[in-house]
Order: sequence, then structure tokens, then C-alpha cells
Amino acid sequence: MANIKSALKRIKIIEYKTRRNRIIISSLRTSIRRFEDALKAGNTDEAKALYKKTASLIDKAAAKGTLHKNNAARKKSRLAKKLNVAM
Repeated sequence: MANIKSALKRIKIIEYKTRRNRIIISSLRTSIRRFEDALKAGNTDEAKALYKKTASLIDKAAAKGTLHKNNAARKKSRLAKKLNVAM
């Protein structure tokens, strides 16, 4: 355990950011799973709507620094490719 006051503060900040990142990533994974489930079920209209929502969540995660911008672009590209193949 840290003894220096600034190190103790950094530990608290890191814990806060870790919790926030886990929440963002968890909701992102859930959204991606729902999108893929809609595609498997053949609901292209629902999948389109879920794609927009998922792409928005990916962009927000990249803006907050949870995801790297290239990682976010790659995820969106792969999801768009799946949607286009299904249609």
C-alpha cells in the first residue's frame, strides 16, 4: 500500500476509472451481442436499429478513452460488414 498522499489519491482515481471503463465495456459487449443475436434470428430491421445504437456506444467509448480509436473503427467496420452480408 502506498504511503505518499498523492499516490493514495492516484489509487482512488484509478479505481474510479476502472469501474467506469468496466461499465462502458460491459454495456458495449451486451449491445454487440444483441445485434448479433438479431442477425442470427434474421431480424434485419431490428439489426439496423441495434447497429446504430452499438456504433454510437463504440464512438462514445472511444471518445472517453476506453477504446482506442482504431479499435473502435475496426469494431464498427466488422459489425457493418456483418449487417451488409445479412441484407
